[in-house]
Amino acid sequence: MSSGRAAEEALESLPSELRRAMSNVGIVIEEEPPPGMPLLGLYEGVPLTRRSSWYGGALPDKITIYRGPLERLYGRDRGKLRAQVRRVVLHEIAHHFGISDERLHELDRY
Repeated sequence: MSSGRAAEEALESLPSELRRAMSNVGIVIEEEPPPGMPLLGLYEGVPLTRRSSWYGGALPDKITIYRGPLERLYGRDRGKLRAQVRRVVLHEIAHHFGISDERLHELDRY
């Protein structure tokens, strides 16, 4: 299974009300993170909790999943790769909903 397909499965596994609550965000798969950035995924945008009336007409938020690092770390075990891609997708979606890394640590979801 590819990391791209695993990311699609992670999105499909979300409850429909959560998927409907996501707004103006796209998810892309890229091969590698920017040089010097040891990332598996990245959220870029304005979290839903910080949007107000000025937000209209904004470019979409972007969630990027980095295939190369995920496959190097977990690609030998397809089940583990699937689980880790899901974890990264959910982590970045949490940022879209305004949940910080600190809060994810508190919830034991980092």
